[in-house]
Amino acid sequence: MNGRREARRSPLNSAARRRIEEAYSAHFRRRLEEKEKLKRPDSDLTETGAATPANADERPNPDQRAAGLDFLSTARRMIAPSLGKALGGIASLAVFALAGFALASAISSVKFSDVRGAIAAMSAEQIFAALLLTALSYVALTGYDALALRQLRLRVRYRIAALASFASYAFSFNLGFPVVTAAAVRYWIYARVGVTAVQVANVTVIAGVTFWLGMTSVVGVGLMARAGEIGAIDKLPAFVNFALGLMICAGVGYYIVWVSLRPRRVRLRGHFFELPGLAPTIGQTLLGVVDLCCAAAALYAILPQDPNLDFATFVSVYVFACILGVISHAPGGIGVFEATMLNALPSHSQESLLASLLLFRVIYYFLPFILALALLGADEGSRRWNSLRETIARILEARE
Repeated sequence: MNGRREARRSPLNSAARRRIEEAYSAHFRRRLEEKEKLKRPDSDLTETGAATPANADERPNPDQRAAGLDFLSTARRMIAPSLGKALGGIASLAVFALAGFALASAISSVKFSDVRGAIAAMSAEQIFAALLLTALSYVALTGYDALALRQLRLRVRYRIAALASFASYAFSFNLGFPVVTAAAVRYWIYARVGVTAVQVANVTVIAGVTFWLGMTSVVGVGLMARAGEIGAIDKLPAFVNFALGLMICAGVGYYIVWVSLRPRRVRLRGHFFELPGLAPTIGQTLLGVVDLCCAAAALYAILPQDPNLDFATFVSVYVFACILGVISHAPGGIGVFEATMLNALPSHSQESLLASLLLFRVIYYFLPFILALALLGADEGSRRWNSLRETIARILEARE
């Protein structure tokens, strides 16, 4: 026992320990004196106690300087996001107000009895083609979630992914604020199969990137391929339209090269999201182009026939109107989309063009929204019924 105590005892004698403690104490005293000297406003006093110059009080205190810098950095961090949101909101309101003014001026001379007559005059073939192309567009939209889930290596059945994607887009197109509405619908469906909220946010981000890749690609190619025809609409020289299209396509190409060099991650609202690589990004771009071309073709099928408007030119105008609708944050771009199309498309009859736009709003937006409500209700009812049957079966087994 005594041997163990001796072994645990420090090998230094008392004199050595005392010298070490005194050295540590002297070191800490010097550190404290230096800190106090920095804190004192009269730190430039001489050791003999001489008075400071008369302008010494005008010199800023180091603590005050540090506090001022901290205040400025904190204010910059707080004001910058708020300023960005405020400017974005002002820009959205400006686009919406301008579109409202343009829409009011465009329909000021429209006779709504002629609009009803133009809708009634549409053939069943036109309406059926619009419905079929709308269905193809929403089928392509379901591929957005399928690609995102594959990128995240999540095993979710296509039936569930298709329901989540279709319902989320049907809701966000009609209610607006897609980041909130689409993510909420997706989480409500995906949470049943064990997908977390962060993973749902990843799916929403990747699907949004797919949508924008498709839009920018269509606009860029359209501006390059139909620079002269689009120049008759936007009143810009053909070479300017071609240069804009080339810049947009170069931006898309740069993004594809950027994500293909190495894995890329972006930070949004404190979370990191991994972007797809080369092959998934090309798949995203092609899927977005197919979706937008089908949606544009659905409207093109019910437009008044105009030999001066080819489909490639029309797709570019359609996507540009969609972009303005997204920027305005109006639900489904309502009002903004119609104003852009009425002022951009050549037509001998504004009544016929407005009738086509109103019918397209019903076919592409309202009908999928009603169908999504019905599917979600049926899915929830089926899930509750299965849960009730399992509960009844367990009760009967327990009684037996």
